[in-house]
Amino acid sequence: MKHRDVELLAIGAGPANLALAVALEELAPAGLAADSLVIEQADTVAWQPGMLLPEAQSQVSFLKDLVTLRNPCSRFSFVNYLHSVGRLSQFINMGSLWPYRIEISDYFKWVADSLTRVRLEYARRCTSVEPLRDAEGTLTGWLTRLADGSTIRSRHLVMGIGRDAYVPEEFAGLPARRVIHSTRYIQRIAELPKAVPYRVAVIGGAQSAAEMFDAVQSDLPGCQPTMVMRSIGLKTYENSKFTNELYFPDAVDGFFDARPEAREQILKEMHITNYSGLNPATLEKLYSALYLDRLAGKGRLRVLTMHDVTSAREDSDEVVLELTDRRTGEVEELRCDLVLLGTGFVRSMPSLVRGLADALGLERVTVNRTYKLDVPGPATAGCYLQGVNEETHGIADSLLSMQAVRAWEITNDILADRAAGLAGEPAENVPMPLPPLPGTPVAVSAI
Repeated sequence: MKHRDVELLAIGAGPANLALAVALEELAPAGLAADSLVIEQADTVAWQPGMLLPEAQSQVSFLKDLVTLRNPCSRFSFVNYLHSVGRLSQFINMGSLWPYRIEISDYFKWVADSLTRVRLEYARRCTSVEPLRDAEGTLTGWLTRLADGSTIRSRHLVMGIGRDAYVPEEFAGLPARRVIHSTRYIQRIAELPKAVPYRVAVIGGAQSAAEMFDAVQSDLPGCQPTMVMRSIGLKTYENSKFTNELYFPDAVDGFFDARPEAREQILKEMHITNYSGLNPATLEKLYSALYLDRLAGKGRLRVLTMHDVTSAREDSDEVVLELTDRRTGEVEELRCDLVLLGTGFVRSMPSLVRGLADALGLERVTVNRTYKLDVPGPATAGCYLQGVNEETHGIADSLLSMQAVRAWEITNDILADRAAGLAGEPAENVPMPLPPLPGTPVAVSAI
């Protein structure tokens, strides 16, 4: 077993912590950047690897990359990535603001490979985080335990681990071989024999369910897919320019300062801009496929609306789903071989965060405006949570829209904390002046 000390540890190498690593490289003193470590449990950087379908596009503009809204002159921008891989002219000629998902994922890996000061280590799975206190009870740091038995102590901790996949309790008792959550679709579907005429149930009525319903028709060519949803039908995202302004970074202040009933209203009205909907291209493609299936009289494709899955069991060599019609209350059985879950993610805090909250004695996990975990008592250490703060920071918190500016805000907070506590340190370790606010012209980084 091995123990290490770093000043800043970031858990997870998703877009949130990659944006943080870039901000540290560009804004922090060399000493802090070099003493920062990002750990990732996977063997490489990949964005939503289970759903990297060939034709799937991002729903966020390429300009909302890891850095442009903070520093449009950065060498870590998506535009510079395109230039470096020789695809800038072709992307411009395509005339789209929305890159393919596989392209965004490759961009994130390119950024990870381009880091020169902040270290990034793969195959480092975190199992728990514990608070460290001195003899007077002051919180002084964090002890992170890894699956290989090693430990890392840090003063600053940033969690960018995402939420846990949501598997409704009705499906919890099914054998793992029968159920595939969207987060594992590509990996799991590749393991199945293509010639078997699977009866497939796709659960959900949003983008991930629709993409799996479409993809499985070619991934398992002889399959018969049935899509089951509680809603009245598939619908597109609400994406007017007026509601999209609530995805601007400066909208966070208004949301954070709003009264609880106003926050609730905003989240409710904004729900259809990101959840329970499809992008127009996916919806049109699915409707055309259903129309052609009916036109040909095949009856291969089915969409069941306003149905609840009230139970699921394995019966001999098949899965039996009990479906309850919301309109009539009638119950019917759907027999299938495979269940694809487009059910999204658990709304509560990730298990790793909940474990830390228990260790701190917190009844409820809350963060301040700069995403710093609220902890009781005196503290010289800080923990920051990324991507799990919709209740306090708005619906954009878990999306790419916020990465660049949020990374700036967290870095700024750490630098301010460091400036207040590093008196007497060697000159080379003293923080540089705090960076300008986003929107202020910035010189091209010399890094």
